Amino acid sequence: MSMTSAQLIEDLGGVQSEALDELQGLTSEESLEEWRVKFLGRRGRLTTVLRTLGSLPPEDRRAAGQEANRTKTLLEEELGAARRRVREGRFALLAEQEQIDVTRPGRPATVGRYHPLTQIIREMCDAFVSMGFQVIEGPEVEWDHYNFEMLNIPSDHPARDMFNTLWIDHKDAEGRQSMLLRTHTSPMQARTMEKTDPPVRVVVPGKVYRYEATDATHEWHFHQIEGLAVDKGITMAHLKGTLYEFARRVFGPERKVRFRCDYFPFVEPGVDMSIDCFVCEGQGSVNGSPCTVCREAGWIEILGAGMVHPKVLSDVGYDPAIYTGFAFGIGPDRVAMLKYGIEDIRLFYSNDLRFLGQF
Repeated sequence: MSMTSAQLIEDLGGVQSEALDELQGLTSEESLEEWRVKFLGRRGRLTTVLRTLGSLPPEDRRAAGQEANRTKTLLEEELGAARRRVREGRFALLAEQEQIDVTRPGRPATVGRYHPLTQIIREMCDAFVSMGFQVIEGPEVEWDHYNFEMLNIPSDHPARDMFNTLWIDHKDAEGRQSMLLRTHTSPMQARTMEKTDPPVRVVVPGKVYRYEATDATHEWHFHQIEGLAVDKGITMAHLKGTLYEFARRVFGPERKVRFRCDYFPFVEPGVDMSIDCFVCEGQGSVNGSPCTVCREAGWIEILGAGMVHPKVLSDVGYDPAIYTGFAFGIGPDRVAMLKYGIEDIRLFYSNDLRFLGQF
């Protein structure tokens, strides 16, 4: 039995009544979308009724079609009004929650600042720049050739065991590992001298990497500042004078320094430099208690240095009979810990604003 226009109009009225009743209680965008799909969607209640228009006799379709369009338009308008109501209610709630009290004092704008390590690296580099050095940088992923070979550390040299190297999965034509995360900033010694005729005066700040366990005084990545000076007639006196001036500028004009013999493969002779403890003033104790900074020694080691090895000079094309030079390496992380009284190196890399905001 075919449907009549009266039956279809009655069905439209039922769908309209049900849809409007349900719409009144909806208070969220999600529930409104569910309502739209239920009544106006491709398989919705109204759409199902509209599909029966084709079964009506031709003379009844006009009246039924007009009623169907009226019903659809009404439901779409009511949906739009409901959506506006929900959005206005949400915005009103947000406005109520975010009301600004114009009588309250303003909040000061947060000002960014340099990381404490960046501060100390810049301070240290500025000290050397004022003495005629140039600041340069180098790659953190380095070749074995520059990291070891050009620094008088061949593949069978026991000094390589000191560096706990992090190797990159890359091999040369002979099947040997040839790429690594640099273990020190010293490779820039060779890279700089290869491209520069003497005189050379550079400092190289940068991050270095070593495969070792972390604790309060060790990190697997940290910073170094490498220094190099090469010219005719440079002696150990120039090295000592430069580093003494550096210590006075960074740690204070009253600082004393101490040099002791040490070993580094790419310098000969090698030394380490210490400064007198700025907490106990070299006494080893404070008010009768052992000094925790220098551990009662009265001295704090801050860097290693020495005269550039003749082989390092000859490997880059310099004549060691004509040119001499000195090199040094400083750990800014350690210097910052000493200068600011920081007991755990891991704090520098924790991204804790409570710590970083103090500097």
